[in-house]
Amino acid sequence: MITDTVNPVLRVAPAAPADAAAYFRASLAFHADVSDVAAALAAGGDPGFVVVDSRSTESWDQGHVPGAVHLPTALIPEQAERLLDKSVPVVTYCWGPGCNGATRAALALAELGYQVKEMLGGFEYWAREGFAYETWQGSARRDADPLTAPVEGDCGC
Repeated sequence: MITDTVNPVLRVAPAAPADAAAYFRASLAFHADVSDVAAALAAGGDPGFVVVDSRSTESWDQGHVPGAVHLPTALIPEQAERLLDKSVPVVTYCWGPGCNGATRAALALAELGYQVKEMLGGFEYWAREGFAYETWQGSARRDADPLTAPVEGDCGC
């Protein structure tokens, strides 16, 4: 018996290549990968952006990206201009992919006139990919999770 059902992937046809290119280019304008942020920070010198942790003080103390600015989302309207330079792009992060706190922070900063990107994966993937982080007790690092990062080398993407 022949059926003419289309599989769930192709039920909605893929976008035209030009439309897909525009979409993915725009996505890269709004998002930064954890590994790319880590590589830029590790390269030394001025990375050309500042990282903002938009979580609570308790979350910040539990662990944060070294060198990040602590600016909880609720405090952005009153403290952003004191802590950030509008000529320097900002990369926001929160807990992880299940949290939209970094998105809310990015929106608040964009509405104040900052250039901003959101770090995909947030602090969860920073730690899971084995990058060093700071806590209230000092520096820490976890082994890379082989489900999120290669144990040796880089992912090649």
